[in-house]
Amino acid sequence: MDSDIVSELDLALVHALQIRPRAAWSDLAPLLGVTAVTLARRWERLTREGLAWLAAVPGRTFSRTRCTAFVLLSCAPVDRERLAARVAQLTEAVTVELTAPGGADLLLDVLAPTPAALHEFVTGRLARLPEVTGVECLFATSLYADGTRWRLGSLDASQLMALDPAGNGDRDAGGAPAVDALDRELLGALAEDGRLGLAELAQRTGTSAATVRRRLHRLTGADVVAFRCDVAPALTGLPVAVTFRGRAPVRDVNALHRTLGTLPECRLVAAVTGSANILATYWLRDIGAVQHRETTMCARLPSLEITDRVLGERTVKRMGHLLDADGRRTGTCPIRPW
Repeated sequence: MDSDIVSELDLALVHALQIRPRAAWSDLAPLLGVTAVTLARRWERLTREGLAWLAAVPGRTFSRTRCTAFVLLSCAPVDRERLAARVAQLTEAVTVELTAPGGADLLLDVLAPTPAALHEFVTGRLARLPEVTGVECLFATSLYADGTRWRLGSLDASQLMALDPAGNGDRDAGGAPAVDALDRELLGALAEDGRLGLAELAQRTGTSAATVRRRLHRLTGADVVAFRCDVAPALTGLPVAVTFRGRAPVRDVNALHRTLGTLPECRLVAAVTGSANILATYWLRDIGAVQHRETTMCARLPSLEITDRVLGERTVKRMGHLLDADGRRTGTCPIRPW
């Protein structure tokens, strides 16, 4: 098979895994009209070529019990690539994006267990890097949409219903259970490869498959962990990433998930600290779509004032996975936020 060709089956497979990330190939095969062996072979090729990957990420419970922040770094133009590579090796900086000239040079997603730990990372480590000339930190007070809910849009309505008949992807999380050393070991392995089987996870952690199954059921049920199937731009056809910063009255902030988060191509919507209290990221088809998306956002939420547009130039790291200039995965610097 030509490595540059992405088939409709590839796209359907990725969409199916975005909904049911750890489903057995034999469960997905009838839905997609091929054999389980074909699906396994397709997925192996997509992951080998860095076009798609699946990994454990923090669930919604994390955002309520720990800290997420978006950090803007500035540096001299000659230092941009070097700084991005340096920051990408820091486990707290789970996503690192080089931005287009005109404002900050890097946009980071940072995860930490407490506000104090996040403050120490930003002021004690990032701000002291020799290339850094400026730092702005925005604490996320609420996450309304993130990459775990983004969908490729390749399945039809009947397939979507078969995969998620009860709409379980929108369940609400309960209280946060305690996470012990074994849980962290399991989550660390799954942050590298979210489709590792129970037997392999049991072997890696020195326990039984039944114990692994029980632990994962508890962690996913409480939304401590979620699974995310990410893709390179070659699969999405959406090469332009733009992050809008905006200001909205407090009375309108809770309407974000019903407005900005439901727009096509939405990757992230968050309420953040600062005078610009809204952050929203979209993946778009071209530069011309940026203004159209902004117009639509403001039409949906008339009280929203856009204060800045941060255009992504290249993603160096996405939720712990290292990417090349074409957005294909080349390696992993696993996240360990639990």
